[in-house]
Amino acid sequence: MAGMTDALWYFGRGTGLVSLVLLSVVVALGIGARSGRTAFGLPRFAVNLLHRNAALLAVILLAGHVLSLYFDPYAQLRFFDLVVPFAGQYRPFWLGLGTLAFDLVLALIVTSLLRHRLGARTWRIVHWLAYLSWPIALLHGLQTGTDGGTWWLRTVAGLCAALVLAAVAWRVSPSFARFPARAPRRARILEEVR
Repeated sequence: MAGMTDALWYFGRGTGLVSLVLLSVVVALGIGARSGRTAFGLPRFAVNLLHRNAALLAVILLAGHVLSLYFDPYAQLRFFDLVVPFAGQYRPFWLGLGTLAFDLVLALIVTSLLRHRLGARTWRIVHWLAYLSWPIALLHGLQTGTDGGTWWLRTVAGLCAALVLAAVAWRVSPSFARFPARAPRRARILEEVR
């Protein structure tokens, strides 16, 4: 039984960390995809495809993180702790941040599944929650669990933050303004014909 408990604990920690790394990549790719110019040396469709696939993998790992810690007798999480922020017994604020980030990701999943019924504008507004869930998840990862004070976790978290900040800096950089706005496809084609 102790081996199973250890496996759940390590699996929960590992999936949480990899999920944070992937969420950082997803946010950076999302910023790159919305820029209207070539990002990361890839065409826009490739950035969008990577963004979507990394998000799907991050969600799967996030589910693994939550479920493994739910079944881990050491973590002693209740179902209530998984869906209601700041109600947990262990470090309620920091655990609550994780629950809040999880709830925001659940809202993203539900609205993405219902995208055709919501419309693009409503979906896009809700999709902005991804930008809010990322720093909340980062703080949760740094302050909850047994690895929060380790040098390696702080290094990984710092690299994740550097990636997202670099994407934001690239997006708002003055050189960004030099790129013309994307003209509608029909107007570009007509201009090329003339």
